[in-house]
Amino acid sequence: MARYTGPKTKISRIFGEPILGNGKYLDKNSNPPGQHGALRKRKQLGEYAVQLKEKQKAKYTYGVLERQFRKTFEEAARLKGVTGENLIKLLEARLDNTVFRMGISPSRPAARQLVSHKHIMVNDVVVNIPSFQLKPGDVVSIADKSRESANIKSFMRPRNPKIGWVDFNEGSLSGTFVAYPERENVPENIREQLIVELYSK
Repeated sequence: MARYTGPKTKISRIFGEPILGNGKYLDKNSNPPGQHGALRKRKQLGEYAVQLKEKQKAKYTYGVLERQFRKTFEEAARLKGVTGENLIKLLEARLDNTVFRMGISPSRPAARQLVSHKHIMVNDVVVNIPSFQLKPGDVVSIADKSRESANIKSFMRPRNPKIGWVDFNEGSLSGTFVAYPERENVPENIREQLIVELYSK
């Protein structure tokens, strides 16, 4: 499936925040991209444009294309509870996002690559589908053949202690998707209600 492979800082400059990286280059130049970016002021957007921009931000953040994002939204709408919060929960429960949250990879694109190349197992079965939906209690681990890989070990970093809905043991190289996160615990700056309003038109 096609993925955005262009300049990450360019996308961050469109939204004015570091949604695809650490933002160190965004500090140097936060103007909108393009020849006249430095001269062009950020104009006041209309209601539809604001809603569309929020959806695009969510898609870029989680690395999801339009058709898959729409299917995820429809699934969220079928579930009980608030649709916007359900959407964030389903996006967080993706296998590639969980691998990223556990600290196995430094970014979501890197996590997607690990999954696609069959380095990740779910409940002791190799899964190579980045969009695979995890359920509470599912165990995510590094495949046996990949445990000694120097590249994978170099990817790993300490898990953010604020991410309490996943657990990872560096000794056993496995972790658990504990529960769907509450919206207030997800750090991404996404106004999901605007996405709900956009799809409700």
